[in-house]
Amino acid sequence: MEHKELITEAVRLATESVEKGWGGPFGAVITRNGDIIARGQNRVLLTGDPTAHAEVESIRKAVQCLNPEAPSIAEEHQNESTLEYVPRADGSPDPVPERARMLQGCSIYISGAPCPMCMSAIYWSRIDAVYFSCGLDDTRRIGFDDVYQYEDFKKPLDQRRIRIEQVHPEIGAQAYDSWTSKPDRHAY
Repeated sequence: MEHKELITEAVRLATESVEKGWGGPFGAVITRNGDIIARGQNRVLLTGDPTAHAEVESIRKAVQCLNPEAPSIAEEHQNESTLEYVPRADGSPDPVPERARMLQGCSIYISGAPCPMCMSAIYWSRIDAVYFSCGLDDTRRIGFDDVYQYEDFKKPLDQRRIRIEQVHPEIGAQAYDSWTSKPDRHAY
């Protein structure tokens, strides 16, 4: 499928979300080898879940599609799923030599530029490419202002709109120590 067809499908999903009262005008499709493997729509108003964005919904569905044995992937089957290890890319600053593949080899097409939460989910899922139709300024004009979040992230923690404060790092270190001492941990 071509870019135009895939963006058209993302916009169709976005429009359906609006018409059915599920959420804002956001739709997404994830492709692999040129074929759609997952679709997502904004469902914030349908679910009351502020994370039910089209991109997150489509990522969850793509993972389900690629991991038919989920939600419980046994340790002996991790390398048969999106958790399969792949070497880090050349020039990557990643200190770990290999990580789980996740959605490498996939692209996402979105009706609008991703918000910071969705962009983070895209990074974590290791999607290769992001294509969107409407930009951040277009999104701001219809009442969804994600620009301030991108701007807020650039500020020191003590200057952000939401109070952010580290408390009791010695307690949190217990879980971190548990992870680093686990000899068979699976880097993702």
